[in-house]
Amino acid sequence: MLDVVGGTFRNCDRVNRRCVLKVGTLLFGGGTLSGLLRRRAAASRRGASPNDTAVIQLFLGGGPSHLDMYDLKPSAPAEVRGEFREISTSVPGIRVSELLPQQAAVMDKMALIRSVTHTNSSHLPSSHWMQTGYDVRLATLGRNQHPSTGSITARLRGANSPVLPPYVAVPRGLAFPGAAYLGAAYEPFHVGMDPNQDEFRVRNLQPTLGLSRRRVLHRRSLLDDLDGLRRNIDAAGQMGGLDRFYGDAMRMITSRQAADAFDIAREDPRTRDRYGRTNIGQNLLLARRLVEAGVTYVTSLSGGEWDTHKDNFSTLKSFSLPRVDQAVSALVEDIHQRGLDDRVLVVVMGEFGRTPRINKDAGRDHWPGAMSVLLSGGGLKMGQVIGSTDRHGAFPVEKPYSPGCLLSTIYGVLGIDTSRVFHDTAGRPFPVLSEGRPIAELFPS
Repeated sequence: MLDVVGGTFRNCDRVNRRCVLKVGTLLFGGGTLSGLLRRRAAASRRGASPNDTAVIQLFLGGGPSHLDMYDLKPSAPAEVRGEFREISTSVPGIRVSELLPQQAAVMDKMALIRSVTHTNSSHLPSSHWMQTGYDVRLATLGRNQHPSTGSITARLRGANSPVLPPYVAVPRGLAFPGAAYLGAAYEPFHVGMDPNQDEFRVRNLQPTLGLSRRRVLHRRSLLDDLDGLRRNIDAAGQMGGLDRFYGDAMRMITSRQAADAFDIAREDPRTRDRYGRTNIGQNLLLARRLVEAGVTYVTSLSGGEWDTHKDNFSTLKSFSLPRVDQAVSALVEDIHQRGLDDRVLVVVMGEFGRTPRINKDAGRDHWPGAMSVLLSGGGLKMGQVIGSTDRHGAFPVEKPYSPGCLLSTIYGVLGIDTSRVFHDTAGRPFPVLSEGRPIAELFPS
């Protein structure tokens, strides 16, 4: 397939600069974050930690169609508007696709950003951009050139529990989940198996059959002795990262709390049914268990089916949208019912949107000019739509936001300073984000 948008695509650099100029005029600690920080302080007085925030990111790999989910254009020509109708939601004036009725019912607990935009129409570079905040053409190599948001979180925040990893991929990493120059210690822990499978278990979490936790600890002692010798001759300075990696692994395999957090079979079957007995449903349920237990950043991949160059409407109707509708609405309800909405942020996103014009195969092609992102929780202001696109859903006409703006918002919830600078293997300095400020409309005043 071709990764080009076509002759109607325009350069969006101007839009991204507008984002920086517009949002950059807001003080990071002033009008955007001060209200949230006050709520964190109030939570601390009630006995909750102000530093235990967490993120669940659902990545719809392939590029979900904003025009058929969250930004329908019912007045557009037929070749743009497609087959689906709008329906009302629990928030007057906000309307979404008829195939998202369960999300519509909890729209008061969600916020829609309809004006995220960038300039890359290729899967790999755009995925790298959305996961790191950096637009690099070398992303076609398939390796992180800059650290992912989860790896930055692991480095600067760590886990909310000492016996759990800070960053987990359920069941496997999405595109560009890696730590790049931060080192191996900040790579995600991969669950490695679909939690919807009856025989689901997390490999390597429990000691090998026949090994007691005591014997595991004894073997660790021997390993420490060997590592002490290796550290003395390590010229590359990599042992620190490996030490942290091994230490985290040891705490996990010897901890009952960690084993219980990953044991999705402990959930009430009715809760599992509510999320849906699908991979996306059980992925998100496991993600909720993990952040509740102390993981700080969880990514879940729903990939492939969103790249709808052919049969866009039949694929969305029969497969993709019913599953994501059930799973996301269940997660949103769950975090609110459990009182987690002040500290757990849910983010539903892809690498780009889809073309306004339907192609000859009843599909939509890659389109970075506009996309929709769904948020819930995190102590942010819910029940609103932020930004808007033109009458064909091609480009933002109000409040355009870059990937950096979105990631800066996520980092704001996590309390991470995006001006913090790291150095790559060549010694070049890179801040956490090179552009973008938190989306002001989401933060309490």
